[in-house]
Amino acid sequence: MKIAIVGAAGWIGNEILQEAKSRGHKIIALVRDPSKITDTDIEVRSFDITDNSQSLTQATQDADVVVSAISGRHNNDHSIFSTAASRYLSQLPESSVNRLVWVGGAGSLEVAPGVKLIDTENFPEEYRAEAKGMGEALKVFNTSNSNLNWTFISPAALLFPGEKTGSYQTGKEQLLVDDQGESKISASDYALAFVDELEQALYPQMRICVAY
Repeated sequence: MKIAIVGAAGWIGNEILQEAKSRGHKIIALVRDPSKITDTDIEVRSFDITDNSQSLTQATQDADVVVSAISGRHNNDHSIFSTAASRYLSQLPESSVNRLVWVGGAGSLEVAPGVKLIDTENFPEEYRAEAKGMGEALKVFNTSNSNLNWTFISPAALLFPGEKTGSYQTGKEQLLVDDQGESKISASDYALAFVDELEQALYPQMRICVAY
């Protein structure tokens, strides 16, 4: 499979890149600054999802699937998520690629009926704007009439640097917790679960979550 990764130079984007590459997939890294990609065995293309003068169709040419691992942290603009979601939904179906897998957030997951993680008392304030932006992107996906085959993958509440265990559980709209009541997953295992979904395509046009 040839995978185009938008935001391949970021933390999670690079985790997914390395996991996919380890399984023999071909990678197209779509990044604002190509110098940040040091791997010599992948194709690198300069691309900024927020720049409408750059063709998404051209950037993703020859890919089988697009991964979106974008971030609003570089300029503190989290409206990038809903803007990018709208662009993918409208433009990818017009290209040769009709599948998108999105690196989502945990804030919009339910911790109780009608109660989202972002609305709980102890939700970290420093992540609130980003979580809200991710939630807006999910709304864009859920209310779209586009025929794009998308999957939105939320991690656990705590996503941390750590080694791959090879184990995870999959859910949908509810926050997943382990036997100790903790919601967490390492970035390596999130990438493992993410590439599993890239390969298996089990959850078309829906949000899922992965955690220990």
